Amino acid sequence: MSAVLPDLPYAYNALEPYICEEIMTLHHKKHHQTYVNGLNAAEQSFAAAATPREKIALQAAYKFNGGGHINHSLFWKNMAPAAHGAKHGAGCGGVLKPGPLADAINQNFGSLDEMKKQFNAATLAIQGSGWGWLVLKPNGSLAITTTPNQDPVIDAVPLIGIDIWEHAFYIQYKNVKPDYLNAIWNVINFEEAEKRFVHKNSGL
Repeated sequence: MSAVLPDLPYAYNALEPYICEEIMTLHHKKHHQTYVNGLNAAEQSFAAAATPREKIALQAAYKFNGGGHINHSLFWKNMAPAAHGAKHGAGCGGVLKPGPLADAINQNFGSLDEMKKQFNAATLAIQGSGWGWLVLKPNGSLAITTTPNQDPVIDAVPLIGIDIWEHAFYIQYKNVKPDYLNAIWNVINFEEAEKRFVHKNSGL
């Protein structure tokens, strides 16, 4: 079954003023679509490969495009229109309600603000492009980790992922990554993250 570009669960301008419509449109329609196309092409080539050598040669393209598709499919869902300051109607973005995820964050990091601080620091330390993640580890604890390029999280459940590739922020925030990372927390969908936490499954 071929991969398809998922619909956004909100309008392209719904995350303004924190993530502008132009970024969301290009990011979804162009960049994510490119990963979908690349994944489908890699799968077709892999199926047609006649030797182990040919299949091994395709693994890099499969990992890059497959990871890009997985990561972005998670990314769209872990954002929502902001509860405060939204231009086009308030949503649940940026609000962590009392519950299992809030309890786990407080237990593992001391507070939501401290978790954000550690998350931003780890993500800013990425050299080049990649992703910052809040994950649920197999032992039940929360952790902050990063992956390079489009590598997906394999050994834990990704609860929140933030894209630090330039196409995710440069039009609006230029090269000031800290401003982008501070802003995006206003549209993080903690309700979606809590579902992943409770069910121990990212849905992908």
